[in-house]
Amino acid sequence: MANTPSAKKAVRKIARRTAINTARRSRMRTFVRKVEEALAAGDVAAATAAFRAAQPEIMSAVTKGVLHANTGSRKVSRLAARLKTLATAT
Repeated sequence: MANTPSAKKAVRKIARRTAINTARRSRMRTFVRKVEEALAAGDVAAATAAFRAAQPEIMSAVTKGVLHANTGSRKVSRLAARLKTLATAT
């Protein structure tokens, strides 16, 4: 348990940051889920639109420190590859 004033303040700051990061992570996952649902449905147009919306969200999470840079790049790359596969199949 925090005893010093500075430790108590640190606990408050960590709680605030955790809430903000959780919201950012949830928002990013929502955008990624929309892409995955469109891919599963086989809708190229919807998947493309969802991917274009999700890509900046993922990179924003990277910029804010929610995700590591390589993780964000990997997620974008894998979604793009799946979209390309779907687009060439139809």
